[in-house]
Amino acid sequence: MIWLTWRQLRTQAGATYALLAVLAVILATTGSQLLHLYETAGADFLTRLTEADNSLYLVGALAVMALPALIGMFWGAPLITRELDAGTHRLVWNQGVTRTRWLITKLGLTGLAAMAAAGALSLAVSWWAGPIDATADGSSVLAGFYFPRLSPLMFDARGVAPIGHAAFAFTLGVTLGVLIRRTLPAMIVTLVAFITVQVAVPLWVRPALIAPARLTTPISAANFRLWDGENVKVLIDKPGAWTIGQHTIDAAGRSVAAPSWIPDCLGQVRAELDTGCLDRLGRLGYRQLVSYQPAGRFWTFQWYELGIFLALAVLLALFCAWWIRRHVS
Repeated sequence: MIWLTWRQLRTQAGATYALLAVLAVILATTGSQLLHLYETAGADFLTRLTEADNSLYLVGALAVMALPALIGMFWGAPLITRELDAGTHRLVWNQGVTRTRWLITKLGLTGLAAMAAAGALSLAVSWWAGPIDATADGSSVLAGFYFPRLSPLMFDARGVAPIGHAAFAFTLGVTLGVLIRRTLPAMIVTLVAFITVQVAVPLWVRPALIAPARLTTPISAANFRLWDGENVKVLIDKPGAWTIGQHTIDAAGRSVAAPSWIPDCLGQVRAELDTGCLDRLGRLGYRQLVSYQPAGRFWTFQWYELGIFLALAVLLALFCAWWIRRHVS
């Protein structure tokens, strides 16, 4: 049974691991140069990165985030569905292999291979990007391109969370394949469902895992980040923090809208930001109340998210076992 499962998996696994090996060689070759630049460039490190470094930074992050989705589509969705389509599951069951053993073998071997691929890729990319992550604290003028690793745009491409994402995407694909029983529709639905979950988690689930820290900061030209059309947004002196939300309060600590003269004022000074406008806000007692997650909580969130997605993967696997025993003949 193990040999049969491996024969069915080897094409997808071989292609995936070959691509990972190529990317690993590129990361290993350029990573030592990046580390040397980090150690010698000091505060100018980010400005001295090359276009090749920037491209690899983005490609690496996108690869880690995309791999679980691809595993769900191409490893998970066809795993059981193609056997149901071909009727080969009945042949295996008639040779003394129970449904439970058949499913455990297929899910176990393929799932472990998927988790190993995601873990290896995340480890390699996290190592390579370590110097950039240590410098990109979210407060520099380059913050629009280099994201702190705790930010929602980079969190899924670092640490151990991608292992959980791969396990969940794989079992999600298997489950949808069992339910839909057609490979191509199952692949499409798997992709849509996984992307939906990956959008929902940083918006609603992750912020609720740990109560955010809060601080009140004056509004000034030094920390002004942008005017979003309704509210002033500021940067906080918390390197690498994930800012969850902020709003303006008055001198009495009450939440208020920005004064009506702010839009025109900021519209006039946006190019230079040398601020009668922002200083006037400070003199009138307006401040920003900011909710944020400190950078030091990165690994806590990583382990929480790994546990959540592994638990979801186990639940999906149990559901598949129940469904196959009850509804597949």
